[in-house]
Amino acid sequence: MIIWIGGEKAIECWSFAHLNGNHILKSFHFILNVPNQEFFMLVEKHPEIKIFLDSGAFSAYSQGVTIDIQEYIKFIQTYQDKLEVYANLDVIGDPAATFRNQVTMERAGLRPLPTFHYGEDVSWLKKYLAKGYEYIALGGMVPISNADLLPWLDKTFVNYLTDNSGMPTVKVHGFGMTSFALMLRYPWYSVDSTSWIITGRTGGVYVPAYRGNQFIYSIPPYKVTVSNRSPNSAVDPDHIEAMPKNVRKVVELYFEQKGYALGKSEWVEMPASYELQDNEKWLGKKPEREKVGKGMIERVLESGLSNDYRKRDELNIIYFADLEKSMPEWPWPFKIKKKKRGFDIG
Repeated sequence: MIIWIGGEKAIECWSFAHLNGNHILKSFHFILNVPNQEFFMLVEKHPEIKIFLDSGAFSAYSQGVTIDIQEYIKFIQTYQDKLEVYANLDVIGDPAATFRNQVTMERAGLRPLPTFHYGEDVSWLKKYLAKGYEYIALGGMVPISNADLLPWLDKTFVNYLTDNSGMPTVKVHGFGMTSFALMLRYPWYSVDSTSWIITGRTGGVYVPAYRGNQFIYSIPPYKVTVSNRSPNSAVDPDHIEAMPKNVRKVVELYFEQKGYALGKSEWVEMPASYELQDNEKWLGKKPEREKVGKGMIERVLESGLSNDYRKRDELNIIYFADLEKSMPEWPWPFKIKKKKRGFDIG
């Protein structure tokens, strides 16, 4: 399974420069609308990195923006040799328009990845399969709960995407697949996720399960809170400071094996007029002299996971890279226990 690392802050993480086999998903919508040159820097400085281009239609839709399909086509034609995969320009809530865009892009000489969305009539999936596409994406899953996704995915894989033995009949990409339980359950050819950055920026890191004196990736990881700014660090059972010693020892062993330290900081009260040093930052916003007069600063004594979100980002990306390497070679069977095929997808 290929895991494409999504998120518009991905280029900030220098892990991409030293991890082999990285796969990055970029959004056309953000490439055009974020005032920077991240994508262009990426393709020029790191040609070894493989890129999956998504249209960003969901984000554009959420912001009331329409993506011009001709601009999208022109961009792909310009950078086609830099792109490993590029998705069709889907139209949220309109599978017929999505299909028309697929045809339009193909007539322009492109081979976009078609997408079937959660909630759409299954006839559209059947249509893509009948046309002989060998690689199909499932989308629209991000806002849907696992409780609703699991039966839908079970039915979709059993009825349409695997044979009687559970072996995949086509390659399947899972857009926005952030659930590790669902990621590991199905024989995806590829998935993409931004959970690495969400977890890191909220103070957490992924730590694989530990069995038989080794870290394993066949079950979902633990999410360990390490930020020293967590307000509930003393009572949060997932915070490293509140963990039993034997559990914390395993967590720190993982950090050590990956070359990361927890880090150390001290907290000092300073007047609002204080000028920060390179290793210092205000706790929250800088206090206004005329209102507060004083505030707390964090002085970083040793940079590490507890006080540097970039290091958390890096370690989370490393987890995904290791997870990808640990997965069985595709294709592998979907081992759902079933007496017969023929679920009603509804």
